[in-house]
Amino acid sequence: MNHDPTDDHPTIAELKAVAQPPEHIARYNAEHWAGALYLRHLSIHATRVLLPTRITPNGVTWLMIVVGVCGAWMIPFLGLWGPVVAVLAMQVQILLDCSDGELARWRQRFSPAGIYLDRIGHYLTEASIPMALGLRADGWSLDSPADVGGLTVLGMLVAVGVLLNKAFTDLVHVARAKTGRPPLEDVVSSARPKASGMARLRRAFDYLPIFRAFVAVEASLLALVAAVVDTVGGDLLGTQVLVVAMVPLIVVTAGGHLLGVLSSRRLE
Repeated sequence: MNHDPTDDHPTIAELKAVAQPPEHIARYNAEHWAGALYLRHLSIHATRVLLPTRITPNGVTWLMIVVGVCGAWMIPFLGLWGPVVAVLAMQVQILLDCSDGELARWRQRFSPAGIYLDRIGHYLTEASIPMALGLRADGWSLDSPADVGGLTVLGMLVAVGVLLNKAFTDLVHVARAKTGRPPLEDVVSSARPKASGMARLRRAFDYLPIFRAFVAVEASLLALVAAVVDTVGGDLLGTQVLVVAMVPLIVVTAGGHLLGVLSSRRLE
């Protein structure tokens, strides 16, 4: 669709046709389920509000980073309210994550810096959540900061696993670029393992998507559930159990992801 990138007052229909093209929304890995379910319906209105302002797409991405990281680090504090704030912050973060791209597509302002900042935002947020959970599990609060204990260390180890898991995806693009191969299409066939045994294992994990425990939206919801258990029990057992459970889950998630990459067609 041809449009005027300087038009700051398009109709929602005009904006949606350019900023939310079907081929973008239908991407296999890049679109979070919450985006397709409800946040894309909200983000297009947020983008329309942002258009008359002077904020750039990268400026929206910076705002996304601040909201996500600050929200994650609220988890240890304010009792139950800290995780509540974290859940709300992750919703706002993904909304802004939708809007920065929509703003870029309308204004026709694309840059490697925008993609780079987007990746940094997700790396920082999703690594911050398990570290913040570890601090909460060890009894950190605004009133009485505690010593760094074993659960904080476990949270940090989980954060390392989260970063590795994300790097396994991005390193595919690095490897392909360095060997002169075209960009990888974001379709299900590219991620399908070549060996039938691995393909069956991957399908099994589709029914038990444990990797989502380390995605910001889902991780914040788990933190809230654990905080509710803490509040009901009058202790920190819920958060402590969650942190301990995350250790084997991230080992399986990151290890399975690496095997999946190596056994698929993504590196051909």
